[in-house]
Amino acid sequence: QVQLVESGGGLAQSGGSLRLSCLASGVTFRRYRMSWFRQVPGKEREFVATISSTDSHTTYGDSVKGRFTISRDNAKNTVYLQMTSLKLEDTAVYYCNARDIWEDSWGQGTQVTVSS
Repeated sequence: QVQLVESGGGLAQSGGSLRLSCLASGVTFRRYRMSWFRQVPGKEREFVATISSTDSHTTYGDSVKGRFTISRDNAKNTVYLQMTSLKLEDTAVYYCNARDIWEDSWGQGTQVTVSS
């Protein structure tokens, strides 16, 4: 089963940037669709971005389109989320997700806090 470890979260100013990383272990990374979600207390988990396992096709949630970029490095078993033009409403715990036809796995999350 895939194990996912997120890193790169922290405190950023409004308008600033952060890059999240998610390292996958124990699996053939390239077979997984990789995604990022986020969640704030009291709200449902929100889709942020996804990248396919085959042609690295990407899709973004409306709230981050044009500001965030998802990418993957199959040689490093890592998926990234480059976040720019951060807004206060981007504050959340960000979760990495790996999915294929056999499993659907989540990381433990990393906190991102955007301040004014």
